[in-house]
Amino acid sequence: MINTAAQTIFSIKLQIPFRQILVGFVFVLCAALAVFSQTNVSLSEDQKTLNVGEAKEHEIYSFGKTVIIEKEAKGVLSFGGDIEIRGRVEGDVAVIGGNIIQKEGAFIGGDVIVFGGTYRAESQKPLRNDGKETVMIAMFEEELRDFANNPGQVFSPSMSWSFLVQRLISILFWFIISLALTTIAPGAISRAVARFRLSTLKVFAIGCAGFFITIFGVIAGLKFLPDYLSVLIGLMAFILMILGYVFGRAALQMTIGKILQKKLLSEKSQSETGALLIGVIFWTLLLSIPYIWTIALLILFSASIGLVLTANSESRAR
Repeated sequence: MINTAAQTIFSIKLQIPFRQILVGFVFVLCAALAVFSQTNVSLSEDQKTLNVGEAKEHEIYSFGKTVIIEKEAKGVLSFGGDIEIRGRVEGDVAVIGGNIIQKEGAFIGGDVIVFGGTYRAESQKPLRNDGKETVMIAMFEEELRDFANNPGQVFSPSMSWSFLVQRLISILFWFIISLALTTIAPGAISRAVARFRLSTLKVFAIGCAGFFITIFGVIAGLKFLPDYLSVLIGLMAFILMILGYVFGRAALQMTIGKILQKKLLSEKSQSETGALLIGVIFWTLLLSIPYIWTIALLILFSASIGLVLTANSESRAR
C-alpha cells in the first residue's frame, strides 16, 4: 500500500507541466522587463537612487530610495526616501519619512503630501495646478527612514534601555487602565472573564471574523463610497476597535492573571489587584518577544472583539 501511494505521488509529480511553467515564467519576466524599459526607470550604482525618465502613464512607487523625476511621471509615492522633481508629475506626489523637492521649472499637477519630512520649492512661485493642496506633517522622519531601510526591526526590535523603559511605561499604563475598568465596571469584566474561559474558541473565532470583516469593510468603503462617508465609517470602525481592544485586553489580563496567580501563589496571597498586575506583566512580556508579538497582538485583537460581540448574546440569554 505504501509503494502504491509512493508511485501515485511520483506519477503526479511527473505530470506537473514544468516546461509550460518555465515558458510562462520567462514570458512574465520579459513582459516585466519590457514595461521597465518603456518607463525608462533606472537604479544608481549604489542602489539608493531611482531615476525616472519618461513614465507618463505610470505611477512610481519606491521603498527606501530617493526618487528623481527627470522628465515625466503620472504620480509618485516614496516611503523612507526623498522625492526630487525636475520634470513633470501630472498627479499627486506623496512621501512618508522623506522630503519633496521641487526644482525650478518643475511642475506638480496634483496634491503634495508629506508625512515625516518637508516640502521645498526652489521657485518663488512653483508650478502647481490651482486648487491643489499641500499637506505637511514634519515628525518621525528619522524613525520612518530607519523603518524603510530595515523593515524587519518591527518584527524583531533591538534590546536597549529605551526599549526597556517603554515596556515599563506600558506595564504601568495598562495596569492603571485595567484597574480603572475593573473598578468602574467590575461586573462587565468578570462576565467577560467567565465567558472567555467557558468558550475560548468561540470567542476567538467570532472576534477574528469580526476583525477581518471590519478591515475589508473599511477598505471596500474607501473604494466604493463617497469620500466623506468612507472617512466617517473608517473613523467609527477605528474608534470601536480601539475601545473593544482596551476592554478585551483588560479582561484577558485578568483571565491570565488569575490562572497564573493560582499556580504561583497561595490562596492567602491571591487578590484581584495582584492577578491584574500579573496579567499585565505577562501580556507586556509576550508582546515584547520578537516575531511572537505579531501573533499575540492578533490574539488580543480577535479575543477582545469577540468578547464585545458575544456580550450581546449573553444579555439575550438572560
